[in-house]
Amino acid sequence: MRRATIASKNPLAIVARLIVLGHWIKIQRCCICPRQRAVSERTLVGMTYSRETEPVYVPAADRYKDMEYRIVGQSGLRLPAISLGFWHNFGDDKPLATQRAIVHRAFDRGITHFDLANNYGPPAGSAEKNFGRIFSEDLKAYRDEIVISSKAGWNMGAGPYSFGGSRKYLMDSLDASLSRLGLDHVDIFYHHRPDPDTPLEETVYALRDIVASGKARYVGISSYGAELTSEAATMMAEEGCPLLIHQPSYSILNRWVEEPGEDGDSLLESAADSGLGVIAFSPLAQGLLTDRYLDGIPENSRAAAGKSLGTDMLSPSNLEMVAKLNEIAKRRGQTLAQMAIAWVLREQGDYGVETVTSALIGASSVEQLDQNIDALNNLSFTTEELNEIDTIANDGGINIWAGATKSKTHGSDSEPQ
Repeated sequence: MRRATIASKNPLAIVARLIVLGHWIKIQRCCICPRQRAVSERTLVGMTYSRETEPVYVPAADRYKDMEYRIVGQSGLRLPAISLGFWHNFGDDKPLATQRAIVHRAFDRGITHFDLANNYGPPAGSAEKNFGRIFSEDLKAYRDEIVISSKAGWNMGAGPYSFGGSRKYLMDSLDASLSRLGLDHVDIFYHHRPDPDTPLEETVYALRDIVASGKARYVGISSYGAELTSEAATMMAEEGCPLLIHQPSYSILNRWVEEPGEDGDSLLESAADSGLGVIAFSPLAQGLLTDRYLDGIPENSRAAAGKSLGTDMLSPSNLEMVAKLNEIAKRRGQTLAQMAIAWVLREQGDYGVETVTSALIGASSVEQLDQNIDALNNLSFTTEELNEIDTIANDGGINIWAGATKSKTHGSDSEPQ
């Protein structure tokens, strides 16, 4: 005891002990696996960003038990039947703690696909920054278990190089997205919208070269029509870099992907024929297919704030359809939102059970996320239910992205909000 007291007062002894301790820590760090080391490092550096009082996130051990995973088109990649989108609720206008809790819960329940874009926020780019921070602090050790996607095409700012499908815009935008995300690659990179002012060849060759550069594992397209999808898929296949997936809007009240194109095929048929997977965004029709509008327009809704759903979309006929659809959902033991998600993921006759690979949902809370994931508890529909839904539901004018095919000169280049 006396010797320890003397040593503790001896500066040289203290320095010697610190040197030995440093070597021991270095040895231990080399001996543990990268995943354990990542958790340890996060614990050590937690004080840097004032998270030393928060517990280290450890994903649920049974996270893959209840999630369904579907093959994407003719690839070998699997996506969860439900993916988490960051279009809304992950900008700087939302608490980071809430965003973190949603991401944690999504991963705990088997959602391995996180879908972003350069313009998601607000402000544009903030969703990528916020997810990048959450990923770096909590999920980096699980990178090989996660599919991260981003996109470019809609307007990102001022100037002539902030939108469209040019080689410069797509490549520069991806570099900026990777910087915000803190990644060296994304798993899927999409051209976010068709650009009639840019030759399709230029867009396709840029996507090809992005894969060749290693900055994206796969590439896809979004909001392309049936004919353009077939053309792009054919060109990409000829380049030895097949398109992976198409991301269209699709819901009970927005069925443009089922409508025949100029050559007679629908987008769903073109995607299937081209070997593409389909991930449907806005399966809840911008929130219309929820219980939110069953009793009118709530004051705190996005519609009341003048975002996305205008008064024409909240027409008496649409609200009447929603009320009738809700009665079917009740009989199925589901919420309207759960039935709407299940409907998008349903089996579609000749197309087969995997017509839609994944439904892309947003979430403003953990509770909302859980409720929507529970749609997977009942994906089966009787013929009578499907016929009744078809009888009730007409196109509700919800496809606010129809203008995606317009040129910069003749249409808006800003994505609907």
